[in-house]
Amino acid sequence: MKWRELGLLAVVIVLCVACTMKDRNFIDPHNIDSILLWMPLLLTAAIGQFPVIVIRGIDISIGSIIGLSAIAVGVLLKSHPDLGVPMLFAIGATIGLILGILNGALITYAKIPAVVTTIGTLTLFRGLTYMVCGGDQIDASLVPDRLTVLAHSGITVREVTVSWLLIFALLLGIITALLARFSQFFGNVFAYGSNPSAAYLRGISPNKVQMACYALSGLTGGIAGVMFLSRFGNASPASAGSGFELLVIASVAIGGVKITGGSGSTLGVVLGCALLAVINVALVVLKVPADYQTLVYGLTILIALLIDALSRGVKKQGAAA
Repeated sequence: MKWRELGLLAVVIVLCVACTMKDRNFIDPHNIDSILLWMPLLLTAAIGQFPVIVIRGIDISIGSIIGLSAIAVGVLLKSHPDLGVPMLFAIGATIGLILGILNGALITYAKIPAVVTTIGTLTLFRGLTYMVCGGDQIDASLVPDRLTVLAHSGITVREVTVSWLLIFALLLGIITALLARFSQFFGNVFAYGSNPSAAYLRGISPNKVQMACYALSGLTGGIAGVMFLSRFGNASPASAGSGFELLVIASVAIGGVKITGGSGSTLGVVLGCALLAVINVALVVLKVPADYQTLVYGLTILIALLIDALSRGVKKQGAAA
């Protein structure tokens, strides 16, 4: 664990202690469950955003990918209510993968900047969401118990439940951490993010790296869409995944993944998600108006970017010395 991750862990602990001192109800099992329920969906999507930001890209369409995946799977359940849970996740992942490949192709081959591309597809995918369901929302009666139970049951320790969705997301995080440490793919991702020109001279294909990263972002977004359906038990084309791109990008930036590329860790992303989950529940427990939540998220992102900029400035001064 590096100093950045240790510092982030310390911030999470200090925030929990401060909230508990302010209101003892913060450590109520129900609130802890709420924090743990926030994490799977956010962490799964953030894991896919992680390599995208490492290569100096961004996927702003991730909220709409989550929404389209959730709605499409819900519509499919109307005509095929007996579909098994693994198949539902496979379908969601496939939908997300196709959308991610579309993003990657526009950025890689059409040479449209990632910000412009994914802002465009953010709206495009949201429009497709309305078309898929005809503007109707997916009611709770359509979502089977075998799917929703994944979010509300799991391993219980002293009245606190670690849901199956969180266990799955953490396993996904562990796999990603191992791949980031040992796989050639992530080696190429970090090399490309650090210096694209040098990576190209080393024989690393920029096109393959970019396509793979955006495909992975879409894939995890599709899985997160099925998790959305599991957690909430319903989905609306207007609100499913809406605004989620802010949380996903914030969690990755807060976790220490440099927006300038080439550096970051899966553990940092996990801790970034944990911090946002704690903040979200803390705002509710401390009765902070909902209007201020987006403000807090925005400030958190800016502070993370400021810390990153300051750390890079210190490193440059040290190198010059």
